[in-house]
Amino acid sequence: MLRFSRKSGKEPVNMAVELHPLTLSRAAAETSKLPTLAAIAATVAVLYIAKDVFLPLAIAILLTFALAPVVSRLRRAGCPRSVAVIGTVTMAFLFLSAFGAMVALQISEVARDVPRYQSNIVEKVRSLKEAGSDSQILDRLSRVMERISIELSRPEKDVAVSPATAPEPKPLLVEIFSPQRPIEILMSVINPLLGPLATAGLVIVVVIFMLFEREDLRDRFIRLVGYGDLHRTTEALQDAGARVGQYLLMQLVVNITYGVPLAIGLWFLGIPNALLWGMLAIMLRFVPYIGPVIAAALPLFLAFAAAPGWSLVVLTLGLFIALELLSNNVVEPLLYGSRTGLSPLAIIVAAIFWAWLWGPVGLVLSTPLTVCLVVLGRHVRQFEFLEILLGNEPVLNPKERLYQRLLAGDPDEATDNAEEMLEEMYLVEFYDTVAIPALLLAESDRMRGALTEEQGARVAESAGTLVANLEEIAVEEEDEDKDKDKDKSEDPDRDTDEKENDYELPPGEGRSVLCLGGRSALDDVTAMMLLQVLRVQGADVNYFSHEALRPQKIKELPTEGRHAIVLTVLDRESMRHAKFLVRRLKRLAPGARVGIVLWQDVDEHEAGKFLVEETQADFVVSAITDAIREALSTEPPQPFKSAHPGSAGRAAVRGPAHGG
Repeated sequence: MLRFSRKSGKEPVNMAVELHPLTLSRAAAETSKLPTLAAIAATVAVLYIAKDVFLPLAIAILLTFALAPVVSRLRRAGCPRSVAVIGTVTMAFLFLSAFGAMVALQISEVARDVPRYQSNIVEKVRSLKEAGSDSQILDRLSRVMERISIELSRPEKDVAVSPATAPEPKPLLVEIFSPQRPIEILMSVINPLLGPLATAGLVIVVVIFMLFEREDLRDRFIRLVGYGDLHRTTEALQDAGARVGQYLLMQLVVNITYGVPLAIGLWFLGIPNALLWGMLAIMLRFVPYIGPVIAAALPLFLAFAAAPGWSLVVLTLGLFIALELLSNNVVEPLLYGSRTGLSPLAIIVAAIFWAWLWGPVGLVLSTPLTVCLVVLGRHVRQFEFLEILLGNEPVLNPKERLYQRLLAGDPDEATDNAEEMLEEMYLVEFYDTVAIPALLLAESDRMRGALTEEQGARVAESAGTLVANLEEIAVEEEDEDKDKDKDKSEDPDRDTDEKENDYELPPGEGRSVLCLGGRSALDDVTAMMLLQVLRVQGADVNYFSHEALRPQKIKELPTEGRHAIVLTVLDRESMRHAKFLVRRLKRLAPGARVGIVLWQDVDEHEAGKFLVEETQADFVVSAITDAIREALSTEPPQPFKSAHPGSAGRAAVRGPAHGG
């Protein structure tokens, strides 16, 4: 008798007692999220209220990440620490100061030249108005605006009043102008500059001290948050430094490779102050998504205002489009060795959040600051949700993702995902590592009662549609296998790659196989997958669902002339049913190898000595590759035993005793 019992070793009451702490631990895990959310809300509030303190500190930290590799290289070259740190910081801030001064001078020059373009602007607006005269849209809009302005500026109607009730005349407001003293004039100029200068000085000082005390700060951070797990904390610090530093450096290089050609192109086209627009493009491209748009809008407006015609506007727009395409598709893929680890949606949301929190400066710092948060979520379990929400790594592995799509009844998206994976793997590998494990998840949910009959039917139907959608890929692989066999016959010494050797299967020409679903609709889908791969190998294959294995229908199966009959089951409990099916199939087709594919982990000892003997199957395997090899094997089938070996022996013993 075939038995599969799960040994618990405890009474049901004890099991319930053991599950009680587990339930409490889950409830505690759910309630433990509340302090984390409260701490996050408090942190955001503190960052918003004390932004005058944290904003310079954040800028200093990011500049430290950017300048630390330069300081390290100078130290390795033999420079003293003080020379390396002070020299690097001085050169960096001198460059930034010169950059800002040039931008300020260019802006002042543009402000002086704007009145010269007034006539061109008026002329083009007039031409636009004439172009829209046919539809009279602009005229109607202008008349509506004029009426609104007249109504708003119309004085109230005079009301006839008697002299006794006439209002008293209102006093006239008089503004007294007095000449300012030179000191007051100087203070009015200096006061607006004090804030930015103080912030810049504070940032410089903090950067210098952070670069001097970098190792000490690292040790203090490790002692504060990760002394018990030095490996994890060290990995987090290295990951954050590498990602942020590389992002800032590579983004600067990308922006320079964009801004310099832009300035040259605008100068060649005749756009005034081309150097300014190139420098602004370098700065604004640090702002994700909207920065390039702003950088393009200003030169386009100047091209609209500077020249009387429209050709300059078209050429300027073409220059921006060409540079964007070149930068996004050529320069960035070459320079970014590793990406920031953020999803595109996370970059947009982060830009909105940091812009709300810290204004325009927060918008510029949004991406590197969010990178630090993702690194924190990757290495600190309490903040794992940050990596899930903001990271670009898939949060579901391929089998879970496929199961989710099948459960949602969306075979089209499941097919799209499968086709993406099949660009890098074979069909048999996809079924072995993704599709069948996804069906095992569904079977596990069904066994524990989490999957209703309706949901199970939906999963089976969607999975069947997926297999049917992949039929074209199966045909393509079959043609490729024929070409490979032809090439191999012409060149026997030709090497194959490692991936092909892992899934190298025997040819199926001349072999006839029958694939049968075991006991459920999910078993039927696995039989369809097995049929598809066997057909790729060139075998003559047929498939029947588990409905064809009913006692009144099983004799109608086309078993004559079959070399192998394969029964597929997902549930381990179905092995009892499979045992009787194997016996009936061996009676119907004594010349065929009858085997079982149990899509679960089965060790060699269990498969070789227990399952095969108890089921009297010719083979019991758990992987699709082993099932194909056994189905296409030329070994003869095992003879069918009509009774259990032990029963005959017991009958022989009972016979003489009864006769005596």
